[in-house]
Amino acid sequence: MLPPELPPLPALTRAEGALLDGYLDVVDLLGRINPARGSDTYGGLRAAQALVGKATALRDALALMHERGESRLHTATLARALRVLDGERRTERVTLPPADSS
Repeated sequence: MLPPELPPLPALTRAEGALLDGYLDVVDLLGRINPARGSDTYGGLRAAQALVGKATALRDALALMHERGESRLHTATLARALRVLDGERRTERVTLPPADSS
């Protein structure tokens, strides 16, 4: 049996797509660096080293949007796209895990 089909990605400008891709790349790396969720220092170190390049790409996407006159973020559309791209699960790794109830 096939998994349920994902909803379609909303229409985005190329810059908005780059913004979401850059944001999720940074979030994924921050999740790997998170000391409350990580398992070893080497993985966190590698993620921290990669973070610089991904943050630069994110900055460049936002700068391009600004230069093109895209001064407002369409938050509802971008949030819908983030959900389709599994943003809820990916951003969860950046937060603290639930406190142990023991």
